[in-house]
Amino acid sequence: MAALRKADLARMAWRSTLLQATWNYERQQGLGWAWSLGPALERVYPDEALRRARLVEHTAYFNTQPTMASLVLGAVAGMEEERAETGAPDAAAVARIKNVLGSTLAALGDRLFWFSLRPFAACLGILGALTGGWPGAAALWLCYNVVHQTVRFMGVGWGYRAGPGVLGESTRGRFQALIRWFSAAGAALVGAVAAMFLVPRGDPAPLVFQAALAAGLTLGLIAARRSRPSPTEYGLGLCILCVIAVWFRG
Repeated sequence: MAALRKADLARMAWRSTLLQATWNYERQQGLGWAWSLGPALERVYPDEALRRARLVEHTAYFNTQPTMASLVLGAVAGMEEERAETGAPDAAAVARIKNVLGSTLAALGDRLFWFSLRPFAACLGILGALTGGWPGAAALWLCYNVVHQTVRFMGVGWGYRAGPGVLGESTRGRFQALIRWFSAAGAALVGAVAAMFLVPRGDPAPLVFQAALAAGLTLGLIAARRSRPSPTEYGLGLCILCVIAVWFRG
């Protein structure tokens, strides 16, 4: 049995970008999870039959916030390394820890990425677009992906080194601090963006526009409470935006 190398952890991180490529209602991220964990199993289980058996175990149901899954991957990879060497923990213990970590990180990741970072990055992009044009899009993309890709590609190593205790007080405290910071900064940016729309270049916008903006902000805040709008909701939202744009143009 060979110990996991940095190259193996890096391959797992790259594979995790396709975690949801085979998402389905029966196992959700299960197949993508097994494929992402594959490099670790290849390293620690040289026997092909045993490796296949372990891989089948990991195709079971699994679901978590996609970016935060990297921390679970690292922790479970370390457990499989120990299991290959000593025979413990058994399959039930691995599955139990994997699901507990996945559930906890799902709640933490939704708050960080969907409810805090995403609105902050969107407001930053809008503010940049209003003041500087295309650099606003670059600011949005960079702001989101610096955090997102850092957690995704470094999270495997964090989980591997920390093991099942990856969500200790220290790690949890760091994520909670990020959530608080992005929430406060996002609220401030919403105010700045609203002010720029209401008083463009120092002149108050028409009352009809102010009412439309208030309604749009209200609907946006309601929609932001949902982590994953459905394709139907996206389609209806785009239709409404097109109607509003044509109305203002006319």
